[in-house]
Amino acid sequence: MDWGRAKNVLIYSFLLLNLLLCYQLWIDLREQVSANLDFTSLSDTTQQIMEQKDIRILCPIPAAVPQLPDLTYRYSIGEGRTVKLDRPVDSKLIFSFTELSGQLKPQIPDIGSYRFDPLESEVGRFVLHPLVDGKWPLFSVRLELVYDNQKIVAYRRPQIDIGEGGKGEAQKVLPASKALGSLIEKFFPQGAAVKEIELGYYGELFNSESQVAAPMWRFMLEDGKSYYVNGISADIISPKTSE
Repeated sequence: MDWGRAKNVLIYSFLLLNLLLCYQLWIDLREQVSANLDFTSLSDTTQQIMEQKDIRILCPIPAAVPQLPDLTYRYSIGEGRTVKLDRPVDSKLIFSFTELSGQLKPQIPDIGSYRFDPLESEVGRFVLHPLVDGKWPLFSVRLELVYDNQKIVAYRRPQIDIGEGGKGEAQKVLPASKALGSLIEKFFPQGAAVKEIELGYYGELFNSESQVAAPMWRFMLEDGKSYYVNGISADIISPKTSE
């Protein structure tokens, strides 16, 4: 008997079994999370369509409905360029962003006014968004931290100015449950899974000096697609309508 080959078969079988067990655990946890979520803020009709289309909500539905204004901002120095760090900063696969931003602050002084967005980050770059009033992410503007071999080596970002004069009149935003209901009934595909719901600002970029962003609910699906619902007008920007 080829003991070396038999040993390899046993090792691969063990690894495969572990993968299957991990996958089953992930399925069980996801179903448990979904079962513990409260969908009473959704209408009966929406819940029926949700069941028919096998749509799953894997995160809480925010209940807050703050008053927010539209805002106008401008790029002060173009759309940004890639800047190499004088001293690369270690970045582990699993890291505390608070700790990482502290290490980067000497080279990116205002990094504390940005929020890390794990759902938009990709291989080779971490994505952050500037915070309006220190709380609401401006989804259409990105600070990108470029990393290689687990080290942050460069960053890229546009320079923007948001003046107090660039804010409109504050209005009460659409409840997240209403926005979600419209997406479930008209836009989400069969089997969609909502991974995150967050309120921030978003505006399609135009070829002009000034840009306008409105309060928007962002709905991120498990497949990486994002849908935006205007918190004032209820207009929807989906992967199809944004093209």
